[in-house]
Amino acid sequence: MHEVLTRWVNFYVMVGSSAAALTGLQFVVVALVDEMRPRNVTEGVDAFSTPTVVYFSTVLLLSAVLCAPWEGLPAVAALIVVCGAAGVVYAGIVTRRALRQTVYRLVLEDWLWHVTFPLTAHTMLLAAGLSLVRHPAGALYTIAAAAVFLLFIGLHNAWDSVTYMLTQRPGRRDGAERPPPGDPPPGQPPQG
Repeated sequence: MHEVLTRWVNFYVMVGSSAAALTGLQFVVVALVDEMRPRNVTEGVDAFSTPTVVYFSTVLLLSAVLCAPWEGLPAVAALIVVCGAAGVVYAGIVTRRALRQTVYRLVLEDWLWHVTFPLTAHTMLLAAGLSLVRHPAGALYTIAAAAVFLLFIGLHNAWDSVTYMLTQRPGRRDGAERPPPGDPPPGQPPQG
């Protein structure tokens, strides 16, 4: 393994493990919440929940790349550049999805966490990949910062999506469960 990367192995084992665990947890939460959400929010899931899994997966991929036994930095740099460039393109796709969805009207906080911050993190990766061979120390700190940034973006956005889905589930009014339309109120027999 390239000696500059050796010092980062523990960091990426920890960050990558966290990203993997959070990705699995996101799948579980989405599966559980799926039973409670209205069926017409697929475009909202595409715009807000799917990117969260992509961000966690990006951190996992970065961790795998930076822990692999590379002989030199050029191949690592190329993979980081591809990862950063793909993330910048994906930020454009997420922006388009966010603009097209009709489930939720975005506010400033949403634009920051769902569009601006992920674009910034991926731009950091792209720049760090381009400078990794010439300036490895600075580039590796930038990659680490971008990985942690993506991890926190994913955490925030996962929490944001789950709380939105839970508060918008059908039958909720002021925190109380209501029976679905057509069902009798509790304690009354069905009408036939």
